[in-house]
Amino acid sequence: MAGTLYLCATPIGNLGDITSRVLETLRRVDVIAAEDTRNSIKLLNYFDIHTPMTSYHEYNKVEKARQLVEQLRLGREIALITDAGTPAISDPGEVLVRMCQENGIPVTSLPGPAACITALTLSGLSTRRFCFEGFLPSDKREKRSVLRELTRESRTIILYEAPHHLVRTLEELYEALGNRRVTLCRELTKRFESVIPTTLEQALERYQTEEPKGEFVLVLEGISQEEKKQEEIASWETMSIEEHMAYYEAQGLERKDAMKAVARDRGVGKREIYRQLQNRSEEEEC
Repeated sequence: MAGTLYLCATPIGNLGDITSRVLETLRRVDVIAAEDTRNSIKLLNYFDIHTPMTSYHEYNKVEKARQLVEQLRLGREIALITDAGTPAISDPGEVLVRMCQENGIPVTSLPGPAACITALTLSGLSTRRFCFEGFLPSDKREKRSVLRELTRESRTIILYEAPHHLVRTLEELYEALGNRRVTLCRELTKRFESVIPTTLEQALERYQTEEPKGEFVLVLEGISQEEKKQEEIASWETMSIEEHMAYYEAQGLERKDAMKAVARDRGVGKREIYRQLQNRSEEEEC
């Protein structure tokens, strides 16, 4: 029978946050696949764990995943750990998980620390609905596309950023989204943990003169439903009735349903939309 892949969450700073289930699993598996064995050996030594390790990281994630899957198919038990937090979250572990699923190999997750959730709960912003973006893309065109999508995102947004890129990212967010509320979290669970509720403008002013240190989690306010509605109204006002109808019909709506949607957007009755369309049609015939 195939072995099982265990996704083991490890502390993001405070070693006391590791679970007893993770410790027991790390001791009994055949091998531990670690993002950085030099970093993970410190964790294993601290808890007196002597299980063999192998490296699994961004630059060998496909070829090494094939090797690990082959070991799992032979019945070996493998634990996957990242440098800190939960594997497969902004992490090459997602490739290994997908490959295991494609090969019918059991995968289970041992819950524990995750910087994104820790920061969200500390942010003071809405936690009912949120989206996790991780690191913004390095490709400029792809980044512009993501930022364009985020301008109309009403959920709370969670981003990761390295200290040497923080100011640039704050500038790009401010330019694209305006002066939103943001909570900057760094050194989470550690001795010098800091949680800074602020705005994008104030954060920029601060870190243009103060050197950012440590890995950051940015928790950003989404656009309000009222602002979103006003933006939609503004966009409808630039459209003709025919263009507005074509927008909904292109999405597969029947003409009657498209008429209802257009009327709803414009705050008028369906008969008014029908009348305007009829008038335009008659004008064109003349």
